[in-house]
Amino acid sequence: MKTIDRWLASPWRRSAAAVLAGALPVFAFPAPALWWFAYVALVPWLLLARSAPTGKRAVYDGWLGGFGFMVAVHHWLLPSLNVFLFLIAGLLGALWAPWGWLVRRFLAGVPSPGRGTAALVVLPSGWLAVELVRSWQGLGGPWGLLGSSQWQVEPALRLASVGGVWLLSFLVVAVNVAVTMLVAIRAVRVPALASLVATAAATSAAWVWSPRPDVDGRVRIAVVQPGVIKGADQRFDREEQLTRGLVGQRLDLIVWGESSIGFDLGDRPDLARRVAALSRQTGADILVNVDARRSDRPGIYKSSVLIGPDGPTGARYDKMRLVPFGEYIPARSVLGWATSVGKAAGEDRRRGTEQVVMDVGHGLRIGPMVCFETAFPDMSRHLAQDGADVLLGQSATSTFQQSWAPEQHASLAALRAAETGRPMVHATLTGVSAVYGPSGERLGPWLGTGASIAQVYEVPLAHGITPYVRYGDWPVKGALLALAALGVTEGVRAVRLRRSSPGPRVRPARTVRESPVRHGH
Repeated sequence: MKTIDRWLASPWRRSAAAVLAGALPVFAFPAPALWWFAYVALVPWLLLARSAPTGKRAVYDGWLGGFGFMVAVHHWLLPSLNVFLFLIAGLLGALWAPWGWLVRRFLAGVPSPGRGTAALVVLPSGWLAVELVRSWQGLGGPWGLLGSSQWQVEPALRLASVGGVWLLSFLVVAVNVAVTMLVAIRAVRVPALASLVATAAATSAAWVWSPRPDVDGRVRIAVVQPGVIKGADQRFDREEQLTRGLVGQRLDLIVWGESSIGFDLGDRPDLARRVAALSRQTGADILVNVDARRSDRPGIYKSSVLIGPDGPTGARYDKMRLVPFGEYIPARSVLGWATSVGKAAGEDRRRGTEQVVMDVGHGLRIGPMVCFETAFPDMSRHLAQDGADVLLGQSATSTFQQSWAPEQHASLAALRAAETGRPMVHATLTGVSAVYGPSGERLGPWLGTGASIAQVYEVPLAHGITPYVRYGDWPVKGALLALAALGVTEGVRAVRLRRSSPGPRVRPARTVRESPVRHGH
């Protein structure tokens, strides 16, 4: 241990260790998908911040760890953003600076059992506050939330139906804190063990008592994934060919991926007629995605459009939450130079104003989202509240085919399904397409990045309201309340210390004696 302390005495070596420690949780996400690693991945980072010689150094450990985390979970953006990725990671990594200070405040030295117990609430709450801030769409959105690493764990999906991905993040960090205390701090091993037992008990209680979605019907949905094809006309031809192969499959809906049509249908009515003909042949409505300049209003939109046997039905959803730099540049007048160092958007896309639930027929109602939007838990929750029977995500990851991004994106649909108790279809133009049942269970095969195929899925329907849909982001509110209570406690403590400390000793003023006046003779 002394050898490690001597090695970390160098600020540069310590900084490098913080960056590497912060990057470790990335292995819990797909493609590696080592979900179990999430429960110990933060331990090196916690140990490092705990051992910081000063509070200021702990702040740096938090910041640099956050930088490493952001670079790791967004590494697939490097071909698009180049050096700009490191600038963004440096800015967002600063969100973890206060968290590093909290780690040292509660775990440094030999904490009392009371302080150790408080750490099991405060540190996960601090992490959740960071995730909340960085989940704002303008800061990149909720990509890489720690709880989303548990997408394939059935008990975790049950917990997601109670408190969403936020509850999973809280519990994963709490387990990491408990493991750190067991490994390094003998004085607080009892509360650490109690925390692990409590986590197991909470998971068991959710497993037994949280309502399960009751399957009350089934629909047949086809996903059309053409693969990487250059040219909008050639891509449409391939999608048409694949869709024609679905004739006779008794389908309820066919879904094409994001940007599946590269022309506005008002300018190209011939394409609308060709899709309508496919709808008549297959007996199912087709949800396409148009990425083009609108003919009826200015600007480029990404829009989910439902087409039936008679043409567009009038149901349309315009994407609301755009990808920073990929689809628009924040403060373009200042940051417009990003287009010269990467593949940033040359022109800002326009935003939609509201979510839409579409009636497909046969009593089926669908809630579309476009690409990046499937990462936002609130969007799928609102669609479930508005009566959607099936959640739909249309995506394309052609720029990132050789990275971990397609698998990570596909995994998010499992959490959205479990949170809402609604099945979810993740249909991609290129990437990984996947379908999940109302409990988050995977249905049928994933369609990999090299696939060019139309795949039919038997999708179970379920209704009812999950606790997460009913009560929303209550774990986040609880975390903010815990941090507010900490702030009040620390403030009262500081005031008491100030009042109880003795005042400064003041020397008594020296009296000046009057010297006798000498009278002259």
